[in-house]
Amino acid sequence: MKIILTQEVSGLGTPGDIVEVKNGYGRNYLLPQGFAIQWTKGAEKQVAVIRRARDAREIRDLGQANEVKAQLAGLKVTLSARSGNGGRLFGSITPAEIVDAVKAAGGPSLDRRRLEMPGHIKTTGSYNVQVKLHPEVTATFPVNVVSAK
Repeated sequence: MKIILTQEVSGLGTPGDIVEVKNGYGRNYLLPQGFAIQWTKGAEKQVAVIRRARDAREIRDLGQANEVKAQLAGLKVTLSARSGNGGRLFGSITPAEIVDAVKAAGGPSLDRRRLEMPGHIKTTGSYNVQVKLHPEVTATFPVNVVSAK
């Protein structure tokens, strides 16, 4: 089955890529979740629009990715969340909250879909979060989760 990706799918491609996948994977997962659209000649013309939008959001080149990585390395990101006894949070920390905290700490704006978290963050403490800035550059920065008073 030939499809056009509309969002980044780990291990498959980036938005605008035309890929060949097994019928079940495309029909049962990628299409219903909105990660892809069915390939047609008309849809292939939309690829240019998708790629233009991706290029506007994406970090331009390797040099810019390394600059953003350097900014993230010197950043102290602290999140406060409500917690109970023993530091257990009411809920969990989401990638969107981490992106907002990075922005509030004076860091660059990041795409929440590129964050790779160490599982679900459900307790207070310090965590290392990775962000894939470029296919060749991955930055790691510490996030400290504290109890809100």
